[in-house]
Amino acid sequence: MPTTVYHIPVLLKQSVDGLNIRRDGVYADLTFGGGGHSREILSRLNADGRLYSFDQDADAESNVPANEERLTFVRSNFRYLPNWMRYYGVDALDGILADLGVSSHHFDDETRGFSFRFNGPLDMRMNGRAGMTAADVVNTYDEEALAKLFLLYGEMKNGRSIAKTIVKSRSVTPLKTVEALAALVEPLLGRDRTKKDMAKVFQALRIEVNHEMDALEEMLEAAGRMLRPGGRLVVLTYHSLEDRMVKNYMRSGRVDGKVEQDFFGNRISPMKPINNKVIVPDAEEQERNPRSRSAKLRIAERLDDKQAKGQSLYETL
Repeated sequence: MPTTVYHIPVLLKQSVDGLNIRRDGVYADLTFGGGGHSREILSRLNADGRLYSFDQDADAESNVPANEERLTFVRSNFRYLPNWMRYYGVDALDGILADLGVSSHHFDDETRGFSFRFNGPLDMRMNGRAGMTAADVVNTYDEEALAKLFLLYGEMKNGRSIAKTIVKSRSVTPLKTVEALAALVEPLLGRDRTKKDMAKVFQALRIEVNHEMDALEEMLEAAGRMLRPGGRLVVLTYHSLEDRMVKNYMRSGRVDGKVEQDFFGNRISPMKPINNKVIVPDAEEQERNPRSRSAKLRIAERLDDKQAKGQSLYETL
């Protein structure tokens, strides 16, 4: 493994404990990154256990341990989980883990454009091989589309004014660098929270560039189909939008949170939350790894068909 720190895994023990690992089970780590969660999962498997680790970023592949026959690295977005499992002949999984945070490696690589701390190209693609960049978004989206993504993905009340300023500026000179975008929007941000608001601007663009909300919805729905009864879904989220989707899915089987009921008022859902109270890093971990501060861990178990149709509506509300 590389000697440099690619990424510090958040809530490592708690998240892998949440998988309730069977030593001969089959698992998927959907966000391999630096490999921290995958290595911990492997440490709990015997020779018959199997782990499929996903990451769409080419840089992550260098973190794959050598001569580890129990691990299969899949260079792909986790939204394609069912396709790859079908390819490898896997009918069901005993557990799925997804850490939705951006790797420290991405924030610290000035050539990727994820952080406003460095000047560099407005890229922000997790998969550098294809797709639009953040520069494409800020230079081609109309004002209404830009306002919508800042309001929705950045949760910024002044999203419309930011969008208007971007459209006006790009008509003179296209925005191509992190420095140019940051300098343009900084006067529109609150003086006492400039860094937090700037982070929201970049978060909104990153989510749009990588279609993160669409990918998360597809992954959650696929997880419900791929997990065998008793299998666990473990997800770490870092902002309210994705956390709401995960919580909704684990409680209702739908990302919109709509609860389906049978004739008798019983809740119909393929999943049952294991921790009704969200798990967060303690003070010691937050001090050791400041990027863990916004992390929330949720765990759910796949029910069999009979259990899924027989839950009391009031059990998890």
